[in-house]
Amino acid sequence: MAATSEVPDKVMRTILLDTISEAKSFEDRFDAEVWLLDMSTRLSRYIKDPSQRLEILRIAHKEARKVGLRPELVLSVMHVESLFDQYAVSSAGAQGLMQVMPFWRKEIGTNKDNLTDIATNIRYGCTILKAYLKRERGNERRALARYNGSTGKNWYPERVFNAWKKYWFVKN
Repeated sequence: MAATSEVPDKVMRTILLDTISEAKSFEDRFDAEVWLLDMSTRLSRYIKDPSQRLEILRIAHKEARKVGLRPELVLSVMHVESLFDQYAVSSAGAQGLMQVMPFWRKEIGTNKDNLTDIATNIRYGCTILKAYLKRERGNERRALARYNGSTGKNWYPERVFNAWKKYWFVKN
């Protein structure tokens, strides 16, 4: 893992420790601290509020792991879909960080679900992407194209993979 050399200030350290204590999807506390601090530093160019950054990262990690996705891939989808704007709405009506279409509420949730809610949006997005991965027998390129509604085209998967390589890649 690439860790940042920047030492967190006292406020950031407190927020980070609170987030780590809530993060149950990591192997251990050290892994949580390293990943969250590294990704928070990367995400700071898009989201200034450290609490919101860490909330997004904790939930993205949890929901990605729950369905067997790499959290960095999920962050790459958010990067391309909304540039981490929780309230983004596309011209087609897709909403939130992962740009989830409202019809999905009937399919995997309830009509009352708020798609701009961070936890709801990330849970939906991860569930949808995992379903498309299963449908495409693990082929990430085709699953990403389906996620975007551009089946058979490569431009969207390429954008996600480029964001992953440039901003979110973590060497294991």
